[in-house]
Amino acid sequence: MQALWMVLAAFLFASMGLCVKIASAWFSAAELVFYRGLIGMALLALLARSQGVGLATRYPGMHAWRSLVGVISLGAWFYAIAFLPLATGTTLNYMSSVWIAAFVMGGALLTWRPSSGSPRPPLQVPLVLTVLVGFAGVLLMLRPSVGEGQGFAGTVGLLSGFCAALAYMQVSALSRLGEPEARTVFYFALGSAVAGGAATLAVGASPWPGWPALWLLPLGLLAAGGQLCMTLAYSRALTPRATLFVANLQYTGIIFASLYGVLVFDDALSPLAWGGMALIAASGITASVLRARGAGGD
Repeated sequence: MQALWMVLAAFLFASMGLCVKIASAWFSAAELVFYRGLIGMALLALLARSQGVGLATRYPGMHAWRSLVGVISLGAWFYAIAFLPLATGTTLNYMSSVWIAAFVMGGALLTWRPSSGSPRPPLQVPLVLTVLVGFAGVLLMLRPSVGEGQGFAGTVGLLSGFCAALAYMQVSALSRLGEPEARTVFYFALGSAVAGGAATLAVGASPWPGWPALWLLPLGLLAAGGQLCMTLAYSRALTPRATLFVANLQYTGIIFASLYGVLVFDDALSPLAWGGMALIAASGITASVLRARGAGGD
């Protein structure tokens, strides 16, 4: 059942990306982040109340950092989706697993001190190769699928995956401290509403488009639904192996985004672009497996 929840979450997030790409014709990325956060706040407050979870927290600083990097990731993802093929923007955001693997290696080397007498951390050659394969996938995907004037959007898409990795690591830390998921996601929605609203005030709001503004409602609902399904998937994965399996099913979102791009927007990706997407997904899955084994979760 947990596998079905994760596949449903991936489908809902891909559907949210579809709404973002359509709504970006009338709204800026900052406005989309604002409305996504506003709707998410309302839904998460109701969910927290139904679960008997209070919204007061003992870790405001950690929530603030998680919200900051999460909002940057969300805004960058929305921007990339607006200017790139839907599958390309989604895949760049899903680079987060590869970035986390890079953080794990870099963190181990940075914290090691020769004077401490402890052995030098192993180079973890399989993990190094996995990260390199992921970035090779990026090169394959962006070269053939990013058109003229889209290079900046591709860079922003990479930033979305980088910041998503930081956000996921912070969510993991909050979870270990016993913070309920509903509270953590509520503060992220709050940060999205505040940051998106401030950015909109700074750059100016778009003219209200009338009926097309209805796209904002499914955008917020699908985002909250995807977050809820993901939470249910992880809560029902009771063993390390099950958790690993569930985590890797998030890459089905690339398939859903690709289908949306082809069917709705007539996106035409070359064979090299498809190959790059496959490399990124494979490297992300492999990185998760290697991290789980390193943590004793095999």
